[in-house]
Amino acid sequence: MSRIGKKPIEIPSGVNVTLAGNTVKVKGPKGELGWSFPEGTELSVKDNVIVVARRDDAKQTRALHGLTRSLVSNMVDGVTKGYQRVLDIVGVGYRAQVQGSKITLTLGYSHPVEFPLPEGITAAVDQKQTQITLTGIDKQKIGQVAANLRSLRKPDAYKGKGVRYAGERLKLKVGKTGKK
Repeated sequence: MSRIGKKPIEIPSGVNVTLAGNTVKVKGPKGELGWSFPEGTELSVKDNVIVVARRDDAKQTRALHGLTRSLVSNMVDGVTKGYQRVLDIVGVGYRAQVQGSKITLTLGYSHPVEFPLPEGITAAVDQKQTQITLTGIDKQKIGQVAANLRSLRKPDAYKGKGVRYAGERLKLKVGKTGKK
């Protein structure tokens, strides 16, 4: 039995969970999320608790048991608290600006890079224009947008210039040494 999969999920007040076939919808104060869970797993809601169970002990079903529980738990957390991801921009002249539903980045290329934000994700840039904060209710979507932004200019191995996650530690290479 999966240790993660057998933990029940508490439903906080103000959150509604509805099950229809193999689809779960979670509605809360910040928004609504829906997901179709795999065939081998079963969800049940009783007394403000969601319980995830599996039908058999097949390898595929066991693998999806904990995953299903984690994704539903992330949905409940997302509609109550929301998620955020912070990106740092490091480099001389590198900066970002938010214009409506897109981010304009200056990353050392010959042109500014415009990145459209998907629906449900909002961005904010600090005063120095070197830190981007992404917020939303879908944890997977926030992580994917952050990864796409980081891939526009990954941190350089020698100086560390580029877009990185806040708190990300880089191991910089030494580089060449001069003649003696």
